[in-house]
Amino acid sequence: MTLTDEELSFLQSMFDLARTGDTERLAEALDAGVPVNLTNSAGDSLLILAAYHCHADAVAALLERGADTGRVNDRGQTALGAAVFRRSERITGLLLEAGADPALGPRSALDVARYFELTPMLELLTAPR
Repeated sequence: MTLTDEELSFLQSMFDLARTGDTERLAEALDAGVPVNLTNSAGDSLLILAAYHCHADAVAALLERGADTGRVNDRGQTALGAAVFRRSERITGLLLEAGADPALGPRSALDVARYFELTPMLELLTAPR
């Protein structure tokens, strides 16, 4: 299946919505049929981008619609790793509640917390659930 330039542009705009945290428009598009696990050419999912850019409401909306917390981008990063790197306790908590694996990926959330000496984040990742 080949997409038109207009369709490609529309799908590309979904990544912009995740980056900017436009939760309402992103949720509308997902509810209208845009795949919740849409991934760009770098392997970044909408969830990874929303987590990296610290948009907790967008992360929550994506998770509510079934976003896969186990996606790993081309650099070996996960949404959980992005949330840890950005020191977002709220997003980290949302992802952990959704079943995200702190040890997943070659640059796991645990690795990030240890490498950057993010003790509060490491404690959050290793706390009993």
